[in-house]
Amino acid sequence: MEFIQQNLLLVLLAIGSGAALLFTSLRRPGGRNGVTSTQATLLINRENAVVVDVRATDEYVAGHLPESRNIPLDQLEARASELDSKKEAPLILVCQTGARSAGACKQLEKLGFARVSNLEGGIAGWRSAGLPLKKGAKK
Repeated sequence: MEFIQQNLLLVLLAIGSGAALLFTSLRRPGGRNGVTSTQATLLINRENAVVVDVRATDEYVAGHLPESRNIPLDQLEARASELDSKKEAPLILVCQTGARSAGACKQLEKLGFARVSNLEGGIAGWRSAGLPLKKGAKK
């Protein structure tokens, strides 16, 4: 007890840093429905997940996941009907870092899509994992 009284500042600092570490480890970076690059690859290969890139068209053309389709975030709600046949299928939403696609996940969930996931780290995370990107528009 004497140690705590004499080193109150250090004890409070240790408790504060422990709480911050616990908070960040419990909070998933991609939101509650985030998937890693490895998990996304498994969903694509095993469950025929549909990959939707919500970046602007010029960003998409510069490099995107193979077999992904581009529906820019500002057009997502208007073009969601293009995905209606996939309402029960797994959808993986992608952007540059995972921030825009997290919001897109929420939009599609409100529209009734059951299995929506956000690629944690986005294209940047996919690239840093050494996974392939395709350039150009999808034909």
